[in-house]
Amino acid sequence: MNKISIIIKREFLSRVRKKSFLLLTVLGPILFAAVTLAPAAMMLIPDDERVIIVLDKPGVLNMWDGTDDVVLKYANPKTYTLDDIKEMVMEDDRFHAALHIPTGEGWDPDYIAKNVVFFSRGDVSVNAASVIKDKLQQELTNQKLNALGVDPELISGAKTTVSFRTIDISKEEEMETTVGPKMAVGFVGGFVIYFFIFIYGGMVMRSVIEEKTNRIVEVIISSVKPFQLLMGKIIGVALVGLTQLGIWVVLTTAIVTAVSYLVFGQMMDTEAIAAGQVPDSEMSSILISGLDAAQLINFPLIIACFIFYFIAGYLLYGSFMAAVGSAVDAEADAQQFVLPVSIPLIIAIIVMMNILTNPDNILLTWMSIIPLTSPIIMMARLPFGVPVWELLLSMSLLIIFVVLSIWMAGKIYRTGILMYGKKPTFKELFKWLFYRG
Repeated sequence: MNKISIIIKREFLSRVRKKSFLLLTVLGPILFAAVTLAPAAMMLIPDDERVIIVLDKPGVLNMWDGTDDVVLKYANPKTYTLDDIKEMVMEDDRFHAALHIPTGEGWDPDYIAKNVVFFSRGDVSVNAASVIKDKLQQELTNQKLNALGVDPELISGAKTTVSFRTIDISKEEEMETTVGPKMAVGFVGGFVIYFFIFIYGGMVMRSVIEEKTNRIVEVIISSVKPFQLLMGKIIGVALVGLTQLGIWVVLTTAIVTAVSYLVFGQMMDTEAIAAGQVPDSEMSSILISGLDAAQLINFPLIIACFIFYFIAGYLLYGSFMAAVGSAVDAEADAQQFVLPVSIPLIIAIIVMMNILTNPDNILLTWMSIIPLTSPIIMMARLPFGVPVWELLLSMSLLIIFVVLSIWMAGKIYRTGILMYGKKPTFKELFKWLFYRG
């Protein structure tokens, strides 16, 4: 055990002292915080004002001025032609685009709807196009209704906006719930495990290949058993991953909390909103509802399960990667073995997208129990609520599979680490599992 601890210490210190580790440890939280806060921050940034020159021959828009972000300037159809407004856009940078609305024969709304054209120097703003499209549809629809003898205001007054709440009645006390925060927590948990398994599993494989290629391993195993070396590497790299993840979590939380308080603090202050000190905006409503919904998630369970699946998932795939590294002489030769090992992870990350919208699907339920995919799939399902028996079964099978994978990796590692100049096949790897000695 003392020899394993020495190897663990060596693997750990040799990696945390690298400049790349320190750089990624500092930049990681900043990037995660930026990704977390970017959607909310984008909502606070006002859109640039877009000025559209309009040639409205039939007068559909009724000289409508537009919005705060999309301003319409009208050219007199009796004075200006289509070529004139196109030239204005090309020569005057103040104009974002030109809009041509033709008359058609007999003022036909259907003809107008199909022949409206934007002219611009580049791409037209999606927001500007959407605003004008909605206005045109509204005005042309009103014209059709008037032609049919129907008052457009009656139709508009008959429209009803529906908003509803969802109540979870599966608990002892009924609770209002929402899917958004659960989707976010599930996606982040599953993706982080997927990311770290790939990064640090690959790190174990490259370390084994490097020592084998440099013949350093021949010196090392003269003092320790191959299995001790294998376990030292896997555990040492695991501690590197946990250390980096822990630092990321602490720094990301600190950055997000500080920025959220400084930028969005007043928007999330319900008492200030109620007192009229802060306007009750759509942005503040979204932030407050998101925080209320997040309080319903069982974060202690999520965190405990994340740690378990993070460690178990890494040990499972890290042992596979170590076995692959011991069986080849170069990283290029490892690809034939890495792909089959990686396929379950790739399938899991793709399937995870469906879990966020349909967490109770029977196929996804079993994928959250099967050890090869459970670290990612179960983490994505947990925020939505998972029966205790499913969680316990998933964990139990994963532990059994981890022990089995380490045993298999040890067998392959012991034989392959001293074998050079030959590219083994899957059949030969299977034979190595039963070698004695």
